[in-house]
Amino acid sequence: MVYTEALGPAAFIGRARVVPLRNTGAALSPFNAFQILQGIETLALRMDRICENTMKVAQHLQQHAKVAWVSYAGLPDHEDHALAQHYMGGRASGLFTFGVKSAPGDDARAAGARFLDALQLFTRLVNIGDTKSLATHPASTTHRQLSPEELAKTGVKEETVRLCVGIEHIDDLLADLDQALAKV
Repeated sequence: MVYTEALGPAAFIGRARVVPLRNTGAALSPFNAFQILQGIETLALRMDRICENTMKVAQHLQQHAKVAWVSYAGLPDHEDHALAQHYMGGRASGLFTFGVKSAPGDDARAAGARFLDALQLFTRLVNIGDTKSLATHPASTTHRQLSPEELAKTGVKEETVRLCVGIEHIDDLLADLDQALAKV
């Protein structure tokens, strides 16, 4: 296509609109652009709440009798705590892992799966970065086909649960975790 022949005086703007559209796909609708802008403008507020909630959840689980360990860079005893403080301005993130402590003679993979099944507020999803709280137990979901040895090679323990904490009220989050841990 010869743009000057097809579009005359509007050749430049026509090409500027058509070529990127052809190469990268459709343009956003005005509503979608508005939604993205709203998300970007409120991201800092959401992250403040997410990081605050995550710290409280991690500290709570660290003290819980049914939790074997907690791995969260926001906690002072984490090996990467200083890096998180330096690079993330004192906020670690909304994501961390912990280990469900199984009863003597109980299978750690089964205990983690029971915990996940018992959650009521946390949603069972593997994506991260949502405003709602998410949980997954890799050994019974995304990595269920792996043997204990293969899990160990990937750095996942059978009792590992990954949480991505959202913006819900902290009391509701803690209550959901406590009731689910009670069923392990």
